[in-house]
Amino acid sequence: MSGMVGARRPIVAGNWKMNYGPTEAHDFLARILPDLEAIAGVDRVVCPPSISIAAAHALTSASGVMLGAQNMYDAEKGAFTGEISPLMLRGLCDYVILGHSERRALFGETDELVNRKALSAFAHGLRPIVCVGERLEDRDANLTERVITAQVRGSLANLPADRLNELVVAYEPIWAIGTGRAATTQDARDVIAIIRALLDELYGEAATAGVRVQYGGSVTAANAAELAAGPLIDGALVGGASLTADFVTITRAFAEAKQAR
Repeated sequence: MSGMVGARRPIVAGNWKMNYGPTEAHDFLARILPDLEAIAGVDRVVCPPSISIAAAHALTSASGVMLGAQNMYDAEKGAFTGEISPLMLRGLCDYVILGHSERRALFGETDELVNRKALSAFAHGLRPIVCVGERLEDRDANLTERVITAQVRGSLANLPADRLNELVVAYEPIWAIGTGRAATTQDARDVIAIIRALLDELYGEAATAGVRVQYGGSVTAANAAELAAGPLIDGALVGGASLTADFVTITRAFAEAKQAR
């Protein structure tokens, strides 16, 4: 198991999904940004839809709050209608979410494609937030470890070992996303322990000690403090609650838990 837990700075990222166009994004960020800026000891990332990234950047560029994209293609340019390249994101975003369960389930993204995107993100100075997680039927059939193992090995293969401290992995049990049914804190810790062990196996403990592993899946203002309390959960990838001021509360919970350790 990787050590150096105290050296990992928590990261809370808000995935707005298909919500908030440029005007709405600007107005919402203007409301929450002062409170987000005031929270120390945690990386704060908001991930608007691609059409709203520039509007968000106009507000966040002078703040300590970072931007992430919700997806990108692995190629730099070309005949890929509707896609966004890493070159388009560079300079606007610090992070990019890759392999979210909705991308995998609704748009057919495979571990191999997610891996190509992750490699491209590293090559272009973007920090990938790579999502993994099992379906309810996998969990009920006791296949969680098998599914997570395949996703981690497939999606996170051949990454640059000297830059792994820029990698974030988000454990998102699919059965908990948008359902209001969050994994228990112990469920989350158990699977995150599996993910950390797999990373150690792939790259060695020294290289992976700085990799942060978030939990995502119905994270709310009510359960954030409990999720944040343990040493294994390095932050949260927040969906619905990131569209409200609850995102500030969740971010603060992770900052305070880190300080209390």
